[in-house]
Amino acid sequence: MTMQGDLLAEGEPEREYTPGFATRMARKSVGAALLVRDPGGRLVFVEPVYKATLEIPGGVAEENESPVAACRREVLEELGLGLPVGRLLVVDWTPAHGIWSDGLTFVFDGGVLPADEVDRLRPADTELRAVLPMSLDEAEPRLKPSQARRLRVALAAARSGEGPVHTEFGRRVAA
Repeated sequence: MTMQGDLLAEGEPEREYTPGFATRMARKSVGAALLVRDPGGRLVFVEPVYKATLEIPGGVAEENESPVAACRREVLEELGLGLPVGRLLVVDWTPAHGIWSDGLTFVFDGGVLPADEVDRLRPADTELRAVLPMSLDEAEPRLKPSQARRLRVALAAARSGEGPVHTEFGRRVAA
């Protein structure tokens, strides 16, 4: 069935009990990223031109776009690759900070690519300065602390088969 078919099957949209309530509800940003690595343990990092920190391939979901679709689109835009989006490793909540609202980041498993293929990766978008295969330890000085924590949890989940793992600001939430 299609998304449109699923929406039709839901029936008429729910009506607001208190008019205007839905427009006053908080809106969270949603991001999706792909954890891609090589057999030697290096991760694929990208260096955006618009910020000082590194990221893994991915980005912000557009309106009415699922996290998987956003991840697939962003990886294609950034690397020019239609990599498969594997299982969900981490869902991380990030608190509001400065001008940014709180949000959720979904980290998916991008699998292991041959080292020579990782070494040939180049930016496919002008918003990226470089693609940098690095170990997490090497990249950590160029990451925000919360990013490093989130990626450590994601990497551990990818290696162990655990997941998805719920984190808040990169820290595991006790079940």
